[in-house]
Amino acid sequence: MAFFILRRFGVMVLTALCLTFVVFFLTNLAPNLEKLAKTQGNARMSDAEVVSWLDRNGYGGPLVMRYGEWLGVVPGWVRLDEPTGEWRGRCLERGDTPETAPRFCGLLQGDLGRSTVSDDEVANIIGGRLALTGILMFWAFAVIVPSALLVGVLAGMREGSRTDRVLSTFSIGTTATPEYVSGVIFIVLLASSQTGISPLLVQWGWLDSGTLFLGSARSAMDGPNFWNFTLPVMTIAFYGMGYIARMTRASMAEVMTAQYIRTARLKGVSFRNIVLKHALRNALIAPFTVIMLQFPWLLTGVVIVETLFNYNGFGWTLVQAASNNDIELLLACSVVAVFVVLVTQLISDIGYVYLNPRIRIS
Repeated sequence: MAFFILRRFGVMVLTALCLTFVVFFLTNLAPNLEKLAKTQGNARMSDAEVVSWLDRNGYGGPLVMRYGEWLGVVPGWVRLDEPTGEWRGRCLERGDTPETAPRFCGLLQGDLGRSTVSDDEVANIIGGRLALTGILMFWAFAVIVPSALLVGVLAGMREGSRTDRVLSTFSIGTTATPEYVSGVIFIVLLASSQTGISPLLVQWGWLDSGTLFLGSARSAMDGPNFWNFTLPVMTIAFYGMGYIARMTRASMAEVMTAQYIRTARLKGVSFRNIVLKHALRNALIAPFTVIMLQFPWLLTGVVIVETLFNYNGFGWTLVQAASNNDIELLLACSVVAVFVVLVTQLISDIGYVYLNPRIRIS
């Protein structure tokens, strides 16, 4: 097991390096750097002035060297700003000199740089946005997993029955409905004072005024509650539960046709005990991997939901960084996404080994 973990960790590191280099290459393409120079400097810069600005701010060196600086394995760039006579560099804070500043300051040192838009530490921005998205992910996951497993188990217990057909159709429908469609539908039905059920509830006297739910989750950033946080959670859960439910249903249906299940039926074991004591545990092995894969999807897939409901979490920050050409912030968001994907893959592999006795015996 130790060798397996070390091997997987080595593969993770190599994969992370490749993916981060690809993202670094794409974000540092010439058009992006030219746009950055004209945004930070002067929109009417000439080509020579753009090249000069990029060189003064550390964007003019070879791509591999700048990637090493960003990682923290190559000493950071240092320049003497001739007009002001001040030293500038990647590792230099205001007032520092090359002798007092650290030589290395990159990802490995925990330095993600500064945002070119807000001039704030990227680590501070990412930390706060991840906390907001983490709350949304927690509640969405708390709804997705029990609901999906329940639907999948009920559908797979009696394959081909009416219950199976109804629940399978529902699961396929949720998977085929993207978040920007279901979110708008939920807003129209549950968060509109003109359409949906809210006007009816007011008319019947069950609701004093306003709407059943709030169509914006902006106030949930200060404190989520049932009124302002239900629709974002419902939108994510509605789309995410379908795939897990279908995988659980397929696994449960396969287990129910196994030879040991037939033997238990011939011995007169009740259907309830067959499902709970024999089939359920084995049927949940395969969905475990699918459940773990929902973590990276939830982290990056909330982009649409957070934008739709005006919730300034990690997905919203990723969109803003891309639209504002905030290279350092965009790179940090990419690193977080890559890290979450690789870690959840590792946990999924290790958990599958422990859950599946056949792999453990071999």
